[in-house]
Amino acid sequence: MDRRANEKDDDTSAKERPTLKTLAFMTGLGVTTVSRALKDAPEIGAETRRRVQLVAKQIGYRPNRAGVRLRTGKTNVISLVLNTEHELMSFVSDIIYGVTEVIADTPYHLIVTPYSRSQDPLDPVRYLVETGSADGVIISRTQPNDPRARFMLERGIPFATHGRTDMGLVHPYHDFDNYAFAGEAVRHLAGMGRRRLALVTPPVGLTYYDHTVNGFADALSDVGASEVPFNTVSIDHTIEQIRMRTAQLMRRESRPDGIVSSAAAATLAVVAGIEDAGLKLGRDVDVVSKQSSELLHLFRRELLVVNENFRLAGSELARAVLGWIGGKEPGSLQSLSKPSEVLPYRG
Repeated sequence: MDRRANEKDDDTSAKERPTLKTLAFMTGLGVTTVSRALKDAPEIGAETRRRVQLVAKQIGYRPNRAGVRLRTGKTNVISLVLNTEHELMSFVSDIIYGVTEVIADTPYHLIVTPYSRSQDPLDPVRYLVETGSADGVIISRTQPNDPRARFMLERGIPFATHGRTDMGLVHPYHDFDNYAFAGEAVRHLAGMGRRRLALVTPPVGLTYYDHTVNGFADALSDVGASEVPFNTVSIDHTIEQIRMRTAQLMRRESRPDGIVSSAAAATLAVVAGIEDAGLKLGRDVDVVSKQSSELLHLFRRELLVVNENFRLAGSELARAVLGWIGGKEPGSLQSLSKPSEVLPYRG
């Protein structure tokens, strides 16, 4: 009895799920016309397309993904590949928001493919490509010679990178201009009379590490300031490690009077380390930090900030992947975000 009841429930559920035939019946159109209207086919009149799409939305119609894949070879999936140990929640949520905002009115939907420190970063990309699990891929934490980008280029898989590579190969990307950020931060601190500057870097080996370090060094030379080396941490270290090593740095006789930080979370630890050393932010040392939300001034008003928009990054990356899928040239799908000015607290 239970088995027959379950089978009946399954049949009922399947029958109640709106299909192309349901839409055809409700609109008085043929199945082929309805299908083309949902795809915005130009040969279908604008009013018909609008009517079909409105009814589809009202009854909750969703294309059967398995059927779509069988007919077209497409999954209608964009995969965002993320390192679950290094990407902070604010970054993840903002990137996802930006991507989903762009794909909301398309047949595509987003899946997040996580990987951990113990994995080769190429593993999740190889899985997606070899199983045909996605039509397009977005990756972050790019390296100058990134094996993931090379792998996907060789196999003709549309993708976009959050960050650039330096392989001499053309592919879509969106990046924040970290060279300009570091330079602007140094010049601002120098304008405040700070002459001994330290840098909390991105992780060594990533492309934006090189951009940040080069921007910092070039600006130091331009303004005649000197670097106080701070090579014992990067923003990938734990909050406690950054705090402890900042305190050690600030207890030295040759301590910095200005610090540039590449991430807001690291900045929280830097400030704690400064205060552990008995020094006062804004008096003994000034800090310029990147941030992706309006939180740092709530923590300490004396902090100087430069905004980086991860929602914009997600939107640009989604547009780039969809553009490549749609036949645009990869080289036309590249964008670079300029940093804001250095912002003091404005009450």
